[in-house]
Amino acid sequence: MEKKVLIVYYTQTGQMLDILKSIVKPLAATSHIKLYYEELKPKPAFPFPWSANQFFQAFPESIKGIPCELEPLKTSSGENFDLVIVGYQPWYLSPSIPFHAFFQLEATKRLLANKPVITVIGCRNMWTMSQEKIKSYIKEANGKLVGNIVLRDKAPNLLSVISIVRWLLKNKKERYLKIIPPAGVSGKDIENADRFGKTILSALDNNSLNDLQGNLVAEGAVDILSSLVMIEKNGNRIFNILASWVLKKGGYGDPARNGRLVFFKYYLFAVIYLISPIGSLVFAIGRPFRTKAIRKKAEYFQGIM
Repeated sequence: MEKKVLIVYYTQTGQMLDILKSIVKPLAATSHIKLYYEELKPKPAFPFPWSANQFFQAFPESIKGIPCELEPLKTSSGENFDLVIVGYQPWYLSPSIPFHAFFQLEATKRLLANKPVITVIGCRNMWTMSQEKIKSYIKEANGKLVGNIVLRDKAPNLLSVISIVRWLLKNKKERYLKIIPPAGVSGKDIENADRFGKTILSALDNNSLNDLQGNLVAEGAVDILSSLVMIEKNGNRIFNILASWVLKKGGYGDPARNGRLVFFKYYLFAVIYLISPIGSLVFAIGRPFRTKAIRKKAEYFQGIM
């Protein structure tokens, strides 16, 4: 019996599509599964590479879930899929603006109702707060989250900041000054992501999607950086306050808010290079006394509840 799988994604660099195609390679190789791709296309498109101002303009809307306009979906909301795979990127510890827009469409709520959903995240290293928001969106649409796969940049935190900024602002992804690693998820990790597709295929064929996440975790689908979870949670709270402050000066692209966005830019880099190392050190010192709590939090984010 033929099964239909919808793959919804947004990409500027092409990396997310590469990740998804690798994951679903085992599904694509079968004759009884048909794949449908739905690319989200903002109107107007977000730039790539970004200018610095354009990049920081996306901050308040990402945090507050303010959607952009999307080109009409080519997928009918009445289409009946056996599985929906959502491939997204976090922006500022939140889902990207195009995915806020997608999940707020009435058509999406009809599309996901009573459907199993797998989320695929391509990110630098922080994703837990954005996934919490995506989980809420899926729940609101009466969909059922059955799996989550995270592919991240595994370079050291302070170095990957430099590499990702070069990529986003200059479209330069390669190694820099010998010590700055290439930006993004490594090609090897993307290539090896087809192992997750084999697990998904088995669950589809055996009608066992309810057991999928445990099997994905066993395959290494969710790598938790416990020290960053604490930093991310605190950062998300402060980002919400700052986003509200910026929005008081106007909406997306309003020149009146440029001064506050410049303040946020310097605040962000101060946090990354001054405060987060201290936070990581405090976490490391306290870790032996909090093993049970850390393990419990890791188990929560590896799960789908």
